[in-house]
Amino acid sequence: MSDHAIQTKPADDPAFQLPSTLSRLTFPLILGGLVALVGGIAIGYFGVNATFGLSVYLTALMYAITISIGCLFFVLIQHLSRAGWSVVVRRVAELMMIMIVPLAILFIPILASLAGEGTLYKWDDPSYSTDLGVSADIWLEKTRWLQPGWFVFRSILYFAIWVGLSVWYFRGSRTQDETGEKTLTEKMQARSGPAVILFAFCTSFAAFDWLMSLAPLWFSTMFGVYMFTGGILSAHCAIALLTYVLQKRGAMRDEVTVEHYHDLGKLIFGFICFWGYIAFSQYMLIWYANIPEETHWFYERSQGPFLTLSAILIVFHFAVPFFAIMSRHVRRRPFWVAMVAAYVLVLHFLDLYWVVMPEADHAHAGLGVGGAAGVTASLLSVVGMVLLMLGMMLFVASQTKLMPVRDPRLEESLAFHNI
Repeated sequence: MSDHAIQTKPADDPAFQLPSTLSRLTFPLILGGLVALVGGIAIGYFGVNATFGLSVYLTALMYAITISIGCLFFVLIQHLSRAGWSVVVRRVAELMMIMIVPLAILFIPILASLAGEGTLYKWDDPSYSTDLGVSADIWLEKTRWLQPGWFVFRSILYFAIWVGLSVWYFRGSRTQDETGEKTLTEKMQARSGPAVILFAFCTSFAAFDWLMSLAPLWFSTMFGVYMFTGGILSAHCAIALLTYVLQKRGAMRDEVTVEHYHDLGKLIFGFICFWGYIAFSQYMLIWYANIPEETHWFYERSQGPFLTLSAILIVFHFAVPFFAIMSRHVRRRPFWVAMVAAYVLVLHFLDLYWVVMPEADHAHAGLGVGGAAGVTASLLSVVGMVLLMLGMMLFVASQTKLMPVRDPRLEESLAFHNI
């Protein structure tokens, strides 16, 4: 604990309100995001092909979803561990986790693409197995799980659980801002254990369904952990970056200190290591076994521009940020923590692009990344999705406090000091 604890401000202090300079951006961001997102999908769909257009949309959507559910996990873990240090940054995570509600609506076009043509998911095409000469027995086992109706039901279930958890925790946290009831914290703690278990199952199976099944004959039991790790890493980065932006605009300047950035930096560093470990372990085990049913997924990613992207991920998603934020000196500099966070968020998109887009290319050999039209579509889609999510998040933020102002552990968080 610090000997110089920050004095608690009144709950209605302007420091806990969204700065007007940011609230004015709400609708321009939403409108600009929608235009860019629709434009990117249209360019991919009509400028390249339907598979490419839906794939860039799925990539952008999964980028937003992984960050949102990563923030949900952050909130759950803080309650589960009864953490005090994170109270001052927890509302930022809560604002991002509640974005899973509009993201659930934005997932509807993905479900609508299941029209028996295999446009996005190859297993949706009835002729897929016969065209590839897949054994009827093998394909029967695959289609027990990969059926459009069953796929839609599972997707709705995943979102129902994520949305239910996000809304319940967000509502409880906001209610506590008004009432100051300590029992709300106790209830959120009590439910955080089962909630984490539900979260783990949903996240793993959603990764299997939405991303791994793009290559329906491939399988990896580590894939769910791989996607979970990237999402949690990006969530910590988004929390650090958005907190820094809010502070620069005048909010929470006294409450969020170097000590909090130091802890966020440690979490970012830790999950960079974990991401690298899981990515290498998945590759190493498949390479070592050398089973054709498993190796083809990595083979697709060692061809053409995707080989270059694979090398970029090894160097720039792991090695560069590993050394960039390893130093305690860097982690105690909010500006540099924010810059590393922004950098990792860009690489997280490239990671998801590396997961999704080779399957779109595989369906139309020779397209690579779709040329100029494909690159434009990809960039517009993800930028549009980010702007749209930021606009909606700012809208919600304008209706609430930027910090859990009556959380019973707020004083502990204000006085937090790293050893």
